[in-house]
Amino acid sequence: MFCLLDCNNYYVSAERAFRPILKTRPVVVLSNNDGCAISRSNEAKALGIRMGAPWFECRQLAEEHGVVALSANFTLYGELSSRIMSIAAGMGPSQEIYSIDECFIDMEGVRGDLTKRGKDIRERILQWTGIPCGVGLGKTKTLAKFANMVAKSADRKPGSYPPELARVCNLGALPAADLDAVMEATKVEEVWGIGRRIAQQLNDEGVTNVLQLVQIDPATIRRRWSVVLERTVRELQGQACIAMEEQPPPKKEIAFTRSFGQPVQTLDELTQAVTEFASGAAVKLRLQDSKAAQICVFIHTSPFRQGKQYSNSATVPLRRPTSDTRELVKAALCGLKAIFKPGFDFIKAGVMLLDLQDSSFEQQELDLGEEPEERGVLMDTLDKLNDRFGRGTVLLASAGLEGKKRSWAMRQQLLTPQYTTNWDDLPIART
Repeated sequence: MFCLLDCNNYYVSAERAFRPILKTRPVVVLSNNDGCAISRSNEAKALGIRMGAPWFECRQLAEEHGVVALSANFTLYGELSSRIMSIAAGMGPSQEIYSIDECFIDMEGVRGDLTKRGKDIRERILQWTGIPCGVGLGKTKTLAKFANMVAKSADRKPGSYPPELARVCNLGALPAADLDAVMEATKVEEVWGIGRRIAQQLNDEGVTNVLQLVQIDPATIRRRWSVVLERTVRELQGQACIAMEEQPPPKKEIAFTRSFGQPVQTLDELTQAVTEFASGAAVKLRLQDSKAAQICVFIHTSPFRQGKQYSNSATVPLRRPTSDTRELVKAALCGLKAIFKPGFDFIKAGVMLLDLQDSSFEQQELDLGEEPEERGVLMDTLDKLNDRFGRGTVLLASAGLEGKKRSWAMRQQLLTPQYTTNWDDLPIART
């Protein structure tokens, strides 16, 4: 058996945990630069605010219905996520953290009433963190994901599924007839791993619900569609094809991109931004114990603004694969100088680390600079200082001064306090 635990409207729920007054209000959390809706409360969904909808399109609707909009507070969300995942780990012997707000738990060897165990974990997370979640249990990861969707839908939309499946749904405990009824009530596009295009193709063939899908021979699915869809069907039929990943595989590319709070025109401002982006990408690179052999830097104007348009990128090969922030920033700035043109209003820039390899592989050549060990100790010290005292405590000089106003910095005019990671933002209880 597998369990999938998924937080409800996670970013909104994290904000509500510290501001109970928001619990009955329609709430939307916005993306970088307060651009698009990336999390919505059920009340906001009921008003018709779509996921990814540009905020300027929703502003009038929000004003009419009293929607509360907030800037994304990723520091808060990440810290709360670590608490939730540590509690969820008590569900079973192994855990796969799938995203910031959901994880799989392998229930192999766990005895007793698994439905009750799921309810107990859910209530513990709600009590200890204030975050509501849904729990799904099934014989495969796809069935657990499917069960979680049923649990959340039955809770959010009464009448869509039997009420006893709300919040915690254990498909393994359902009689065969009841399981068939649940599958028949679910559209194929609701299944994990089935995208819009495949769903449309299935609908064109008369396959509109999950029950119809699982009744098709997997070999036919593979012949007419793909081995990926065949694997999904086998999982829905109860045959485990997707293993747990307790350690996520290293990324083959690492990107760090941002839109600016306001247009940037000078090379100095772009230098500061690209330095910070390359430094952030370097931290991610070291976290997965890899090195990069190439770095790509890009800049572009906004296609939605009037005026001259310009977009360009440059890929710079490195003399040897490295995870050293200084070398990566130096190469990125070299590429930036090659593509920069004055007279344009740049709205976005970014860097991508390419051709990644494990740090254990060494390119043997005469190093006329400092020893690799010294370079590694320096980067390790840099990471520890920024981790202990806050991101941006130690920067490369080309990033500019942290306290100085940066025109390229993200616009987060609706940002809430970092309640759990900043002493100055610690909530105060008054009597």
